[in-house]
Amino acid sequence: MPHSNLALRIASAAVLAPLAVAAAYFGGWSFVLFWAVAAGAVLWEWTRLVKGTLWVAAGVFYAAAMFAAPVMLRADAQYGLFAIVLLFAIVWSTDIFGYFAGRAIGGPKLLPSVSPKKTWSGAIAGTLGAMLVAVAVASLFGSFHAGTIAAVALLLSVCAQIGDLFESFVKRKCGAKDSSQLIPGHGGVMDRLDGFWAAALAACLIGVLRGGIADAARGLLIW
Repeated sequence: MPHSNLALRIASAAVLAPLAVAAAYFGGWSFVLFWAVAAGAVLWEWTRLVKGTLWVAAGVFYAAAMFAAPVMLRADAQYGLFAIVLLFAIVWSTDIFGYFAGRAIGGPKLLPSVSPKKTWSGAIAGTLGAMLVAVAVASLFGSFHAGTIAAVALLLSVCAQIGDLFESFVKRKCGAKDSSQLIPGHGGVMDRLDGFWAAALAACLIGVLRGGIADAARGLLIW
């Protein structure tokens, strides 16, 4: 990646990440509004990307999951904030460790027909890094079982990477490099949230199945 593009990615992340964390911290309408805007942008990008194909209807589910999953997790009064912060930590760590390890180590490609730059070394390093960071973040929020948090991080990191590969597959099918140019250095909102969407959806499904809608974050985190 050219240095100028990397600088743009860092600058964009420096603006967007604090906004996302602030929305999570305050919760309520600000959090709902943040993810409603994100979901709306994703739906617009998806429709623009796959126009003229039968894939358009799938964008509604994609955007709905982008909105509903984090909102349902954050609604848990006791564990909601931690669940969202943990998701951020897992997804961001997976990206960062995976990117730099992949470039430094290289080696066999993960799925070259879909994403030719991703390597097994980056995927493994991303997951291991996410597990370590997740346990460290959990220690700031209370006495959580380290093994449970590490297992959750492993699962969600893998889901985040699957989400990333899925979006790469869609873009390749549509002949596009980026979903849009809304975010300098990142492309579109879909490009930035592809991993988060998949991890959040998996986390929400597990949480709801174990704790119900009102306590989804507890269901995810307390075993």
